[in-house]
Amino acid sequence: MSIGNGSQQDGMMSEINVTPLVDVMLVLLVVFIITAPLLSPQSLKISLPKTAAVASDNKPQPDHLSIDAQGKISLNNSQPSDAELTELLRTRVTANPSFQLQIEADTAVPYGRVAQIMAIAQHAGVTKLSFITIAAK
Repeated sequence: MSIGNGSQQDGMMSEINVTPLVDVMLVLLVVFIITAPLLSPQSLKISLPKTAAVASDNKPQPDHLSIDAQGKISLNNSQPSDAELTELLRTRVTANPSFQLQIEADTAVPYGRVAQIMAIAQHAGVTKLSFITIAAK
């Protein structure tokens, strides 16, 4: 840096302004982030080989709770009331701390009924809860 008087004209700037370059790179990054998932195929069509059945380990199977279109519940092929369901789940949770519950609900069941069953399971101490669905074709 030199000290000069105001009569001299300033020379050209020798520094590169990188702000426009950064802006362009950010726009390109956003475009690639948005378009990358669209370029990959959504599903692979593969043919899996068939193998002999393997004996399963002795892990307890998760309990299966079904809710029909009328809102009636079925736990492992028994049909308890809501109060009985709470007690059944509570005894299973105390017997097995890693207890798992699978819920399968009909599409005609109102969401409120499913939420009631989830609340019952939560009050009974169930921490591992999953929903069974059918894959769309």
